[in-house]
Amino acid sequence: MRRGLTDNLRFLLALGGVAVGAALFAIAFRLSLGWLYRSVYHADNVVDGITNLPRLLRFLVPVTGAALAGLIARLRNAPSQNVSNVMEAVALGHVQLSMRATASRVASSWAAIAGGMSIGREGPLIEFGGALGAAVGRVTATSLNRTRVLVAAGTAAGFAAAYNTPFAATLFVLETIAGVIAPELILPVMGGTVAATLITRAVVGVGPIYGQRAFGLESGLDVLSSVALGVVAAVGAITFKRVLALLESWAEDHPVPQPYRAMMGGVLVGVIAVWLPSVVGNGYEPLNRILDGPMAVSALAILLVAKLIATSGSVASSVPGGIFTPMLLMGAALGSGWSHLFGPAGASAPDAGRYALIGMAAITAASIHAPLTAAVMIFEVSGDYPIALPLIVAAVVSTVVSRALGSESVYETELRKRGLGWDITLEGRQLRRDPSATP
Repeated sequence: MRRGLTDNLRFLLALGGVAVGAALFAIAFRLSLGWLYRSVYHADNVVDGITNLPRLLRFLVPVTGAALAGLIARLRNAPSQNVSNVMEAVALGHVQLSMRATASRVASSWAAIAGGMSIGREGPLIEFGGALGAAVGRVTATSLNRTRVLVAAGTAAGFAAAYNTPFAATLFVLETIAGVIAPELILPVMGGTVAATLITRAVVGVGPIYGQRAFGLESGLDVLSSVALGVVAAVGAITFKRVLALLESWAEDHPVPQPYRAMMGGVLVGVIAVWLPSVVGNGYEPLNRILDGPMAVSALAILLVAKLIATSGSVASSVPGGIFTPMLLMGAALGSGWSHLFGPAGASAPDAGRYALIGMAAITAASIHAPLTAAVMIFEVSGDYPIALPLIVAAVVSTVVSRALGSESVYETELRKRGLGWDITLEGRQLRRDPSATP
């Protein structure tokens, strides 16, 4: 009994250490980037900093950041790893996450983000959290199952630290990393929930059952429009994934060593940034501008296409980083543009902002095939209760359409390239291997 208590205490201490370590790392990562922006760019963020630069420097800064990132990638003597390795560790127990490889990838990602490459900082935060969980598990000599839990907890902590969304972080691990939520179950359940809620509210009333009337219900037109937006978002997400796959395939067919491969991505971002500096970075700043007030449809279309190309080029250049936030920007631009073209007549700023949030959930769900995570995440970042149903509708529709058209999630693609993958069904996880892929 005493040994069991000791093991449990050690595990709880390890769990607390992973959570605290992931949070402190996220804070240090953000503060260091903020210090760089203020010291070098004399601005609060990379978009404002590069916008204030002469056109030549708008081109050279992303190229320089990419070159440094590629140089770090070339000099590191550790195997490459990413979110798919975290998925394998948690789901299958193949815990082979290296803190050395993670440190190299984090340094490479930091340099790329500092230079304005179109990637998100959530990538290194998630990877570090998972690798920290594995390292703590090794140091404390915990069991394999508990080490898998520590990896999952570290991954969730990294996600939560990146977006300040604890519920979405938990769901991301359950729905995407661990894969314990079967799509054939969650999609019908979410759809049925929406239908039942709409019918109940139409008959019984809009407010919560305990009488509080602070929230309203979106109109039926908005819900129907969210269905159509979900379809369009699915097509947009598939387009993004195909452009990314095309660029990655070209890079594999024409192998270029680092740092030159990373510099090619930097050149692509730099060329676009000369004329559209808001394309640099993870997309946080222009996304806020879209939510704060409506933009012209032409400006939204240009930003959407430019961000899609810049992000695809950045990722294809093998610069480590996340794609979550860039996807959110693309979804916001798509949704805001949708409100002008097909939303209520005379769409106002709140209308554009509402549809921007719906687009964010839809395109994220279609990209990672995690509708619950996407809907809850956007609900958390917005705190807008009345938008809950349209978020769920758009996320479910975009996921269903993406799967129906045979499009994989971005993480499934990573696993398939390593010769590994699985299907989550009501009967459990069913492994599938691609004999043509290289593990």
